[in-house]
Amino acid sequence: MGNESDIDNIDRRILRALQQDGRMTFDQLAEQVQLSPSAALRRVRKLEEGGAIDGYVAVLDPARVGLGLTAYLNVRIARQPDSQRRDPMESFRAAVQTWPEVVECAALSGEMDYLLRVVVADMQHYSRFVLETLLKHPSVQDCRTSFVLDWVKRTTALPV
Repeated sequence: MGNESDIDNIDRRILRALQQDGRMTFDQLAEQVQLSPSAALRRVRKLEEGGAIDGYVAVLDPARVGLGLTAYLNVRIARQPDSQRRDPMESFRAAVQTWPEVVECAALSGEMDYLLRVVVADMQHYSRFVLETLLKHPSVQDCRTSFVLDWVKRTTALPV
């Protein structure tokens, strides 16, 4: 399953169904996409092996697990002289992997280098993360924060 052309309309129906309910049985899936259970199972296994299905997870409600504040942080990396031994971008990327508050990190084009989605309990937790972790990292030059006031749309489903 190397590219999109390997995925046909039946595969797309399977992917849409599993994005809505990843715990449905193969019998339920087969009925929904109008296949036999064995054919549905074969197709799902092929989608898993090919990487189109990356895994299965429980989607949590952040507020109900004590994480009521979401912020998006634009981060600019300092351009340091060649005398520094480690590349600042690589150093930052490695550090992000160890920060549990960061649930997403994307490298960006444009003025800022990275966009982080940070999920924390409250403003005190956010402040501690920024002041004691993010801004203390030697690669970070600057950050700008936008706080989520309300979710207009939030989904994990891709438009397949």
